[in-house]
Amino acid sequence: MMSFSISRAPELTISRLLFLTVLLAGCVQLPPSPQDLQAKKFEAVPDKAVIYLVRDYPDHSERAATIWLGDATMITTYAGTYYRWEVAPGAHRITGYGADTGSITLRAEPGRLYFVQQRIAPLGRFAQSYFQVVSEPQGRTAVMRAVLLGGS
Repeated sequence: MMSFSISRAPELTISRLLFLTVLLAGCVQLPPSPQDLQAKKFEAVPDKAVIYLVRDYPDHSERAATIWLGDATMITTYAGTYYRWEVAPGAHRITGYGADTGSITLRAEPGRLYFVQQRIAPLGRFAQSYFQVVSEPQGRTAVMRAVLLGGS
């Protein structure tokens, strides 16, 4: 009987080790995409403005938030994500979708970078977006901690 438990001990240890390895493998972060690396160079575009919309992690809510960028582009943000939007000079509005009435309007100048912080507050079944223009150092720091949703 004693030899049975001794021979099973290495088996149990190997099983536990394998389980921990699989568990930790799920925590490995994927490397950033080439688009994410390019966007994090924070390069201005001479005849356009660049707007970074960033949502910190953690946020007040883990819920997805669908928003409009102008009249033509709809995206969904999540805690810990950002979006890089190249726009023509002029006024540009970012608004929540549906029950989300959050909004902000920026007057963009060519060759400039703008950083807009989005925070989400849960309101029952819905979420409310709060947008705020932040300083370039604060915006860059937030973007560096986030993952790119997509770009234009």
